[in-house]
Amino acid sequence: MGCHKHRDDDKFESCVCEVVRAIRDIQDAREDEECRDCKDCFAEPLGDLDGPRRRNADTRVFTLTTKKGKPFFAFFSPDEADDCDAGCVSIFFRVEDVFDSCCARLRVLMPLDDDHEPVNLACDEGISLKQVCKVENFDKTRSCVTVDLNEFIAVQCIKDVDLDICR
Repeated sequence: MGCHKHRDDDKFESCVCEVVRAIRDIQDAREDEECRDCKDCFAEPLGDLDGPRRRNADTRVFTLTTKKGKPFFAFFSPDEADDCDAGCVSIFFRVEDVFDSCCARLRVLMPLDDDHEPVNLACDEGISLKQVCKVENFDKTRSCVTVDLNEFIAVQCIKDVDLDICR
């Protein structure tokens, strides 16, 4: 893997695109393998990212960083948050599909604290990094966003979780 991998059609594929494709493949595979020491986006099987294997994990939660060095965020429907103060914005995603020239459909994940209460990440400047530190859990939403993965400079895998995603 290398950043800006040259493809046959004279276009370049970013390393972010490669990583998100790998996450999608790992989510699809969900099969048992030996534990690996390196805990990055390529850690297999799904459930192995945070140490002890989570056998029921169906999602590798990740964040994306924009070319300006800021966390990418998207909105989810306020109907999905029990608390109107939840902010309805998240920097956490699950990849649903990767298609064409590195476009991806991402499910927006609701950030939750240790007590499974929504965490409001929004602030006047954009995303409150202080609030991000309070996020311990996630919940699926019905909100998805389609992105061009070539527009990001970094992807960070956060946690493997079971969101009871139906296929």
